[in-house]
Amino acid sequence: MNTIFYAEYDAAHHSQFVFDIPEGHDCWLLVVTQTPALFWVDGKLQPYPSHCAVLYAPHQKIYYRACAEQYVNDWIRFDTDELYVTDTSLPLGKPFPLDDPEYCRKLFQLLVAEHSLQKDYRESSIDYLLRTLFNKLLESCDQENIGPQHYPLMKLRTAIHNHPSHPWTVAAMAKTLNISPGYLQSIYKKSFGVSCMDDVIHSRIRLAKEYLGHHRYTVVEIADRCGYRNVEHFCRQFKQITGVSPKQFKEHRPDRSL
Repeated sequence: MNTIFYAEYDAAHHSQFVFDIPEGHDCWLLVVTQTPALFWVDGKLQPYPSHCAVLYAPHQKIYYRACAEQYVNDWIRFDTDELYVTDTSLPLGKPFPLDDPEYCRKLFQLLVAEHSLQKDYRESSIDYLLRTLFNKLLESCDQENIGPQHYPLMKLRTAIHNHPSHPWTVAAMAKTLNISPGYLQSIYKKSFGVSCMDDVIHSRIRLAKEYLGHHRYTVVEIADRCGYRNVEHFCRQFKQITGVSPKQFKEHRPDRSL
């Protein structure tokens, strides 16, 4: 069972902000930074960048402070007997970079909403949200070398998946990140295991399968809706990836794992 005492997102503080609890809270505290900050770690004050998370156990020393004109964070103070928290493998009292900070921020927004609304399923909703949040934290801990380009790349990949029909080009994508096309292709594949244009193509084919399986559009209409200006090119890429033509897919509804 989880009991949230207080939760807040987008909490803004002035440049002199200091949070100092030498004996810690008598409950858990999770902090996610949106701006750089200084944290007391291993007996000294150390700087950490934006988009870090730090989990404090009950009665653990807490000290962090602003190191710029403004300090912004999301945070939750809570009690729990759930093993995914009490037996977590996350480092305690030591910030670590988040793999997907925007996703975590949305979870914080939902937690704040659930905490403030007295709904019938409030308790179970909070538990599911906290479990999901801790899963994302564990995923972040498994990531290595989250560099300065990681977050812009994540935003770019999200945009590709959400808008596959957009006329994506390597040059245009690189321009949004202010890097060269060659460098984009190198770091994109290193980060996600797929090239940026292959990601576009696979996203378009996923959308095409959705249209073919659940809508009455023609193949020509689907090609256009998925960002193809040439239906033959669409059919060729579709068969290359799925092993069947769009027409065959529509007629036989093969396994959706294709």
